[in-house]
Amino acid sequence: MSTLRPNFLIFVTDQQRADHLGCYGNTQVRTPHIDGIAARGTVFEQCYVASPACMPNRAAIMTGRMPGAAGARMNGVPLPLDSRTFADALREAGWRTALIGKSHLQNMTDVQPSWRKGEGADRPQARREDRDSPAYEQESVVRWRDPDHAVRLPYYGFDHTELCLEHGDEVGGAYDRWLLARCPEAETLRGPDHALPGGETAAPQAWRTALPEDLYPSAFVRDRAIDWLEDHAARGDQPFLLACSFPDPHHPFTPPGRYWDMYRPEDIELPATCGPATPADTPLKRALHEELAAGRRSTAGSRVIAVTPDEARAAIALNYGAITCIDDMVGAILAKLEALDLARDTVVLFLSDHGDFMGDHGLLFKGPLHYRSVIRMPLIWADPHAGAGGRRTDLASAIDIGPSILARAGLVPPHGTQGRDLAPAASPAAPRASVLVEEEGHRPMPGSGLPKVRTLVTGRWRLSVHAFEEWGELYDLHDDPDESVNRWDDPACATVRAELMLELVRAMARHADECPLPARMA
Repeated sequence: MSTLRPNFLIFVTDQQRADHLGCYGNTQVRTPHIDGIAARGTVFEQCYVASPACMPNRAAIMTGRMPGAAGARMNGVPLPLDSRTFADALREAGWRTALIGKSHLQNMTDVQPSWRKGEGADRPQARREDRDSPAYEQESVVRWRDPDHAVRLPYYGFDHTELCLEHGDEVGGAYDRWLLARCPEAETLRGPDHALPGGETAAPQAWRTALPEDLYPSAFVRDRAIDWLEDHAARGDQPFLLACSFPDPHHPFTPPGRYWDMYRPEDIELPATCGPATPADTPLKRALHEELAAGRRSTAGSRVIAVTPDEARAAIALNYGAITCIDDMVGAILAKLEALDLARDTVVLFLSDHGDFMGDHGLLFKGPLHYRSVIRMPLIWADPHAGAGGRRTDLASAIDIGPSILARAGLVPPHGTQGRDLAPAASPAAPRASVLVEEEGHRPMPGSGLPKVRTLVTGRWRLSVHAFEEWGELYDLHDDPDESVNRWDDPACATVRAELMLELVRAMARHADECPLPARMA
């Protein structure tokens, strides 16, 4: 294999914060195989999401474009099928392309979104494109109940797909068919109603699954990836792109077998900010903690909730178990890559789609408070022909991943790509001055309405503007790395705030869509 046409093996986890890895400084969770990738590659310390939600950030990773430009601005809005992804570009240039695991570029559920009455749900849309058509239901749990349902290939550039839908031990899609073929009675082993005894935990959305380790969704990704690699090795020297996308450690927390109690809640170190809200906190954070104190909190779904320290410890312990389970699966896939003599020509990446509060500020899951626990994502890049690159502290974005892959493959990214090549030799003389983060949601937040947030992260500051709120957020990440003191209304930071607001406007302008090119002068 030519070093100019390398293979790409990408490991993706779901809702995993960066510091829940040994190579990012965590001394409790055990991730030796992922740490091994880091040891022979480059760890990006300051990589941020384009959006802290699954669908928009996965779309940004695939297209190298901000969610608004890519046309998948929020969860519930699928990526347009006419998008050009980095998988498309590799496929067209001769790479075999495969995705095993979670995609989430289209909607998985048929649950109607929360929406304010009269906000356009019953009116014609400003664009005629119909994203309720069968073409945009290829990841639908309902569609997958039909045994004849299959993904239309290529799927966003992937010639081979074996999809996982949803999370925990309730995953559907191709995994469901694989599971039932191996264990016809599998439905008696899944879900909270079939949980094993002895699984008492303070963590919300958690049960001790009866599924054995080798039948769990993470094992499906491992086994099918290994099968695909073996098939590829038998075909010849065509380069490949293989994305192994795990549905864990996203809640519900159901790590199987020995991973369930591998970590004890009483041993877990909590984030320094884990605790109740104070009068100086943002109205949204206070409202979330008021829900908890008043007993009005709902622990169902994916919306951010406030939690007690005991709940946070229990959730983190189970989250660590799921991460170590994934690490073992990554190790098995890497061992097969080596055994097939493919490792010497394969660039390996590890990343997650976004983070999770995991007790940070007394919160759990994800939401429109852009603390770094949610917007900072792990990114590790190991190129066997480049050697260990150490740790990068310059700013990087999810939209840089696709362009970097294409550049390593010797390909030019499509016009309209907004990310940049992260390779040191290709980096401009001036590093990124800032990273832009977009978030829009259809779940109303307590004490406010639907979230619409724009965040700017610089080397020192994090500024967040909430479109429908008078309050905002400004944190000095050097002097206050825990983001404990909001300087938004601090007169001493008035000049900094004004400068950052101007840079935010410029960043939003720079990331406005430039595709398509004009066809004529008018």
